[in-house]
Amino acid sequence: MQYRKLGRTGIEVSRLCLGTMTFGSQNTFEEGHAQIDLALDHGINFLDTAEMYPVNPTSPETQGASEACIGEWFEKTGRRGDVVLATKIVGEGFGHIRGGAPINATTLREAVDASLTRLKTDYIDLYQFHWPNRGSYHFRKYWNFDATVQEKGTPQEDILEILQTCDALVKEGKIRTIGLSNDSAWGTMQFLSIAEKHGLPRVVTIQNEYSLLCRIFDTDLAELSHHEDVGLFCYSPLAAGIISGKYQGNVTPPDSRRTKVANLGGRLDGPNWEAATAAYLTVAEKHGLDVCQMALAWCLTRPFMTSAIFGATKHWQLENALKAADLALGQEVLDDIAAANRAHPMPI
Repeated sequence: MQYRKLGRTGIEVSRLCLGTMTFGSQNTFEEGHAQIDLALDHGINFLDTAEMYPVNPTSPETQGASEACIGEWFEKTGRRGDVVLATKIVGEGFGHIRGGAPINATTLREAVDASLTRLKTDYIDLYQFHWPNRGSYHFRKYWNFDATVQEKGTPQEDILEILQTCDALVKEGKIRTIGLSNDSAWGTMQFLSIAEKHGLPRVVTIQNEYSLLCRIFDTDLAELSHHEDVGLFCYSPLAAGIISGKYQGNVTPPDSRRTKVANLGGRLDGPNWEAATAAYLTVAEKHGLDVCQMALAWCLTRPFMTSAIFGATKHWQLENALKAADLALGQEVLDDIAAANRAHPMPI
């Protein structure tokens, strides 16, 4: 397992991160604990969760269960020091979490304290903002995104208040670093410039979607990442399982995520996902590779990648994904992947 630093800090994290959004719904606490054990046995030291998890579906009854599952593992094993822990405040829109209120000084403190209690820990290593208050183009919203609905000047006021509160939380020892999620190049630069101007905490990562089927990070955000040392902490590197090929033919396998979310967060709404997936399945077959391992290993070749978050509902899926850490892709494989991307750009 290889490791990278979080931004300009000295915190080192594994290139693969275990995602826990199924803990407490699709996975029992016992299964979640077994996943953490296996991941750490293979060199992973990075766990990602959020106050809104588990998902598929989200509900008031299960909200916070993923954090609680991790907290029970910490309490049972005493291994808090072996883990770099990332979690998130949900932001605006989820009525069953603080009435759907946006991120501000009050909700931020409430969310941090509630997460610390569920996680049974005194500190969070990486605290992230799940969505910006101004909205975002992620989760297929980029097809009709309109930034002109944002009131000029308001985002900067929100960001200053958020960063000032984070500064206090860092000084209190409750969080160590901060990161963004589902944000843009403009939004990230606002966080960076306001932090520099006022001497406040600097964001170290941005958790956005990235996979063979979703590569919008490759342009403006990749340039920002290079110059500003804000690495991508990507989610859905297997495109919610689409890349595995299990949905080819527009089928819905039993117990798959599609049985709970029919369009996989809008990923299956377009006409091109099957053709693009077929192209990558062909590349993997040509080179004798497992397509999921190939997709994860390819993510790790990207120069802006800090860590790729993957999750599993079955133990064998986790075992298979972990093998990607040691998979080196040759130039011919990379060339074939590039050709497939040119033939099938932006399929989801």
